[in-house]
Formats: sequence, structure tokens, C-alpha cells
Amino acid sequence: MLKKVLKSDAARHMLCWIGAQYIRLVHLTGRWRVIRGEIPQGFWNNDEPFILAFWHGRLLLMPYCWDLSRTIHMLISQHRDGQIIARTVGHFGIKTAAGSSSRGGTAALRTMLKALKDGEYVGITPDGPRGPRMRASEGVAQVARLSGVPVIPATYAGTPHKVLGSWDRFVVASPFGRGVIVWGEPIAVGRDADIEEARQRIEDGLNAITAEADAMMGHQAIQPEPLEPPEAGS
Repeated sequence: MLKKVLKSDAARHMLCWIGAQYIRLVHLTGRWRVIRGEIPQGFWNNDEPFILAFWHGRLLLMPYCWDLSRTIHMLISQHRDGQIIARTVGHFGIKTAAGSSSRGGTAALRTMLKALKDGEYVGITPDGPRGPRMRASEGVAQVARLSGVPVIPATYAGTPHKVLGSWDRFVVASPFGRGVIVWGEPIAVGRDADIEEARQRIEDGLNAITAEADAMMGHQAIQPEPLEPPEAGS
């Protein structure tokens, strides 16, 4: 039934509007602290671009981690779910680039590189659009290497909250609660950097601050999706 409803453009538009109002309600009625906010602030103050990276499951409050006076382009999948996300964050003035950080998306890559060259900002969920959960794809490291700008990880945790049973364990913060938005240290990816090593540093940095945020709120940390064991004889 939900899939049938979402085929209607009017229904999708209403759902996105409701989603945006819920995000505003959670933020306005909650008590939110920003941890290490001086890190992005330094870049904003100096008009220096960077790549914002956060896990797909922590997307809900990300519009409020951002200085909305700064133009940011979010990489969003072309899948219907991605378009719902794009429309929802569009209510906050966030621009989108349709594509994937791990496959295809040539036009999106061009959009992101041009935005960074123009001194604007780019946002990527390195485990999107379909996982594996909390495992970074190479795409974000590739964009950082090609553009020469750093990746800065960010996340949030709130209480009370609900963790959905979706692939990304999507975290839904509740109104009238409290929470933290946590920033990590910038991760530079040089022109000659090893992409796998850079990818791993981004993944580790994001997982570290996500566990930190959960611990601050008294939650058990959500674990990354287990890696498949290597095949016998490999």
C-alpha cells in the first residue's frame, strides 16, 4: 500500500514536507550540543570548501549540523528513496546532485567537483544508497583526492530515540529530547594517496565519532555491518 501511495507525486511531496517539519520539531524542542563545532567553523570563516561525510543512518538531523548560509550539494541516489530525501532536505535550502558515490554518477561527480572548485561544499553518505552499513565506499575518497579538499566527518545521537530495522539502522530522534552533533577531525587525501587507505581512514573516523555520540547519550553503539569472510583459498 505504501509503495502504491509513493507512486503519487503529490503524496511524495506531502511526505517530504511532513518529514521536514518533523526535523524542525525535533531540533526546536530539543536541547542540542555541538561537539568540536570549531572545526567546520574555521573552514566556513575562511571560505574553505570541504566534503561533509556522515552515515546514511544519521541523516535525519544533518540539516542542523550545517551553516545554511553556506551552499552545500548533497549526493543523493537516483532511486525513489533518494528523491524523497532530496525533496525533504530541499526544504532547508540544501542542493542535491543525483548519482552514486560508488558507481556511475559521472554527472554528479562533475557537479561536486565544480562546486568544490567554486568554494562551495559537498555532502556524501559513504555507505549510501544501499550499504553495507557504516562501511565507506571508495567514492568519497576519490572525490577528496580529485578535488584536493579534506573530508570532515559528522554525526548525531539523541535521546529518546528509535532505531529502525532498515539496512542502515536509521536513527530517529524524538521531539522534546536532548542530543549531540559531533564533528571529527579533517581527513586529507593527497593526490598520490592510496585510495583504500584513505577510504579506511574515513570509515574509521566516522565510526569513531558515531560511537562517541552514542556513548554520550547512553546508547549502545550501532555496529557496522560485518564484512563477508574471504572465500576459502583466496
